[in-house]
Amino acid sequence: MNRTGRTLILGCLSLVAPLLASAGDNSLLVPAIGRCSLNASPEEMPQALAACQEMANQGDTQAQYELGEFFYDGQRTQRDLPQAMHWFEQSSLQGNAQAQLRLGTMFFRGEGVQANNVQAYIVLKMAAVNGSDEAMDSADQVAERMGREELQAASQVLGQIFRSYLLELQNIDNGGPSGFNPSPASPVPGISPQAPAFAPN
Repeated sequence: MNRTGRTLILGCLSLVAPLLASAGDNSLLVPAIGRCSLNASPEEMPQALAACQEMANQGDTQAQYELGEFFYDGQRTQRDLPQAMHWFEQSSLQGNAQAQLRLGTMFFRGEGVQANNVQAYIVLKMAAVNGSDEAMDSADQVAERMGREELQAASQVLGQIFRSYLLELQNIDNGGPSGFNPSPASPVPGISPQAPAFAPN
């Protein structure tokens, strides 16, 4: 999927996965702990970057977020928005609120991706659920620029996400196995994985 054709499924629905990962203790927060040494000297940077990428590829959400920031800010390397978005998405899928905040902001501003208020709003709301106060304020700013139909579509998607989360919590509380595993290909009523980013019913 190219970066301008991202769907609500990729940008938003699979963000429920982090909620489920920590559902056992009902915690929705992912702690932010530094992983990479990307402020290394120019001579040490290739080794530091390789080590960070290895951790990120193994699923370390904080390393993924830090790589996203590394490529986003462009202070220690050439700015690379597609790389930044890739790593923010990977970290977002695991519930990193900072990555979700950055990703939602990129969707809102159209940085490295076609601007999309609906996706921005949903991702920012997920960041707020995961503990980002700044994301709640940003979601409110996005909402001010959205039409009624856009807000309805976003609210519907968020409602589906939280219904799925609550059902999973009930399943865990009842001792059942975890059977809900959303992915970018997970079908959602009314939203096709191949549909445009804004696809209200």
